[in-house]
Amino acid sequence: MFVVTADQNASRRHRDLVPETLDHLHRLHGRDPAVALAFERTVGDEIQGVLTTAAGTLRAVLALHRRHEWSVGVGVGAVDLPLAESARASSGAAFLHAREAVERARGRTVPVPMAVTAGQAAGAAEAEALLQLVAGVVRRRTDAGWEAIDLIETTGCTAREAATALGVSPQAVSARLRAAMWDEERGVHPLAERLLASLDETGRMDS
Repeated sequence: MFVVTADQNASRRHRDLVPETLDHLHRLHGRDPAVALAFERTVGDEIQGVLTTAAGTLRAVLALHRRHEWSVGVGVGAVDLPLAESARASSGAAFLHAREAVERARGRTVPVPMAVTAGQAAGAAEAEALLQLVAGVVRRRTDAGWEAIDLIETTGCTAREAATALGVSPQAVSARLRAAMWDEERGVHPLAERLLASLDETGRMDS
C-alpha cells in the first residue's frame, strides 16, 4: 500500500492552500479505484491519502509537485486492515514510512522536496532518486508548456491540432513540449511505477 503525505511549504508566510489542493486531487482521481482513502487534511497544513497502485501514487505525487508549494513523502508498506474511514485514523508500517519520508522531504538533505521510504532501503533509494528527477522536471515547466500539455492530454489531440487551438505555429508547440521535456518525463513513468510496485510487493511479503 502507498501512503502519500504532503506538507505545505512556508505555510506560516502564505495562505492556506489545503482546500484548493484537496479539490484538485479529488478531481484528478475522481472515482479512481486506486484510492483506498481519499486525500484529507490530517493536521495543520498537512494532507494525506492512501493508494493501492503505483500508477495512482505517481499521478498524485506529480500533481502535487506541479503546484510547487508542497514537500511530498511516500511511504510504502503494509497497513493495518481493515482501514479506518480516514487516513488520520489508520495505522501501519506504510504510515510510519510516510511520516519519515515527508520529514526528509521538508529538510535540506534532498535536492527536490520529495522522499520515499520503505522497509527495503535500497529499493526506496532508487525509487526516490527517480521520482526526484521526474518531480524536478515537472516543477520547472513554464505556463506555456503546461498549456500545450494540458490541451493534448485532456483532448487527445495532436501537437498540430493543439497549435491550431492555441493560435500558434506547430513549431511553437513542438518547442514548448521539448522545453517541458514531456516525452522524456512520460518515458520514465513505467520504470517509476515498476520501482514503486516492487517496493509494495516486498512490503506485502514481509508483513
